[in-house]
Amino acid sequence: MDPLPPYTAVVLAGGRAARLGGRAKPQLEVGGRTMLDTVLRAVEDAERRVVVGPPQPLPDDVIRVREQPPGGGPVAALRAGLAEVPTDIVVLLAGDLPFLSGVTIEKLLAAFTGNGVLVVDDTGRDQLLLGAWRTSALRASVARTVGPVPLRRVLAPLDAVRLRPTVPPGAPPPWLDCDTPADLARARQLAAEPKE
Repeated sequence: MDPLPPYTAVVLAGGRAARLGGRAKPQLEVGGRTMLDTVLRAVEDAERRVVVGPPQPLPDDVIRVREQPPGGGPVAALRAGLAEVPTDIVVLLAGDLPFLSGVTIEKLLAAFTGNGVLVVDDTGRDQLLLGAWRTSALRASVARTVGPVPLRRVLAPLDAVRLRPTVPPGAPPPWLDCDTPADLARARQLAAEPKE
């Protein structure tokens, strides 16, 4: 197997988490560790790990930057994160993926071609914050945006390969995120269930 290309991980870990009572969503625990810690462990082999968001506990080797304006949304956060990327490939992730693993990241990088690759969930929906991109293409697309725009509009022109990871029956998918109290409760239940 060919060695995987060097990459930088950019993790978007901001947002108000209004549906979760305004608590810092990436710092909520699932399975005995914070969701952000799980995401950062999945990309331990990155050349550089960058977290975009407000001050929060991070490993010493992780760079933290803040989007401008603070709370300005995912495109502003992406712009801030890209300023810290020295590699040709950037893995773009949400900070609330409690079941993300290094295996999924390896699959993304192994499938990388053209402008990038992103995960598609079991309903056929693109997971915009679970993908790998050519840094130059992503920077060019972000540079063409003015004002607040949806992340989908920034990524759409990049013509990414779609990756549909196989999820074993009963296993939580790597794209499962926690936007609501019900999502968080379900994730915690899944993390507590014994693995067969």
